[in-house]
Amino acid sequence: MRELKNVCVYCGSAPGERPLYLEAAETLGRLFATEGIRLVYGGGSVGLMGRLARSVLDHGGAVTGIIPGFLEEREKLFEDVTELIVTADMHERKRTMFDRSDAFVALPGGIGTLEEMVEMMTWAQLGQHAKPVLVANIAGFWQPFLDLVEHMRGEAFIRKNAEVAYLVTQSVEEIVPVLREALAAEPENGAREAAKEETIRRM
Repeated sequence: MRELKNVCVYCGSAPGERPLYLEAAETLGRLFATEGIRLVYGGGSVGLMGRLARSVLDHGGAVTGIIPGFLEEREKLFEDVTELIVTADMHERKRTMFDRSDAFVALPGGIGTLEEMVEMMTWAQLGQHAKPVLVANIAGFWQPFLDLVEHMRGEAFIRKNAEVAYLVTQSVEEIVPVLREALAAEPENGAREAAKEETIRRM
């Protein structure tokens, strides 16, 4: 059984319209620090990304920021993180985030957050990894996306032999327990998981 030590969180580099999105990011940061979980994220200091990372650090936790060089200015590189990795491009960034993480969480965000979350779902659908992917449906933010997935399933574009595996929580407080439960349910087959992760590194 894999322990939940490092969690990658995808979220917006903007704060969003509702204050509760920032509150969710702050709460999740505190929970990660309290539970001894290292945050792996996109390396920015603004928006939900910045609030999440700052919260982890403020509560004594550890943060790995991974950012491509061309985004250092746009997303305002967060230099105070525990570990900072600057990559050559987005592909290297996402591959490094994958390698460093035991699970993935999507808080509210924009098209980049959506793309990163869906890529992890796709890799899992193709059998390339078995790491949990969790959609934090804060205040129903992700409901249109979840409805779209159900529509795809209903129209037979997601087949039973190629399901899209993901978890959903409605509150931040559920995230860590749900991820731990998912990891505890994984079959103990380290060799198979290692082979899948090696395949991802080559993509």
